Amino acid sequence: MHTVTLNTGRAMPLVGFGTWALRDEACAEAVAAALRCGYRLIDTAQMYRNEDAVGEGLRRAGVPREQIFLTTKVCSPADSYEGTRQQIDAALRHLGTDYIDLFLIHEPYRDAPAMYRAMQEARAEGKLRALGISNFSAREMEAFLRETGEVPAVNQAEAHVFYPHLDLAAACAERGVVMQAWSPFAEGRRHLFTNELLSAIGRAHGKTAAQTALRFLLQHGIPVIPKTAKPARMKENLDVFDFVLSAEEMAAIGKLDGGRSLFGWYE
Repeated sequence: MHTVTLNTGRAMPLVGFGTWALRDEACAEAVAAALRCGYRLIDTAQMYRNEDAVGEGLRRAGVPREQIFLTTKVCSPADSYEGTRQQIDAALRHLGTDYIDLFLIHEPYRDAPAMYRAMQEARAEGKLRALGISNFSAREMEAFLRETGEVPAVNQAEAHVFYPHLDLAAACAERGVVMQAWSPFAEGRRHLFTNELLSAIGRAHGKTAAQTALRFLLQHGIPVIPKTAKPARMKENLDVFDFVLSAEEMAAIGKLDGGRSLFGWYE
């Protein structure tokens, strides 16, 4: 398993399994299938309303808990100190685990510093292993660091070939924060899976446009959490470590960057 070392000293898989929009039985079976085919990072969130199903998938897969890197996130209406305390316990209960590997604040809420204090206390109690943020711009991240006095382990953000967010990735790296990409396929927008450039470069390496898109981010040092409910695609998304894009190919793909979010973030 290819990993990156967080500022906590713990290893996080470079490719994880995202569960956004997966629900109920479909979610449980997808999580179990992902773990069976080799994934060891599972990403969910309170907002996704599927922590119970993710927990069921973890149980079905039969993979030892210590081999799994589990991420979830807290959001409104739990965007307060007390709300975060309650959500941590709820997440543990729903997921069926006694600790969470990475716990994130889902958005730059006004009370994020108080939420983080609750997370720090839960970490001291052994409920959380690493703490982080999500969807914070570089400016918001800097303000957060000043207010909390601690550098988060991860800032999960939108990143894909049409908006790789390299400026944020650089700002995170400078601070010792790992930027992790949500929606690395841009949810298929702008015909990513059939993009002529990505397809042509992929063919040269015996890969698909999707694998090329993931490889581009990975070579920029950005871990990814693609989502799919299809086992064949799950395997395909993991199979991105046996080829390297050339500098020319990276530069060509870089020209797809439109410089702005496709989902209305960071405006």
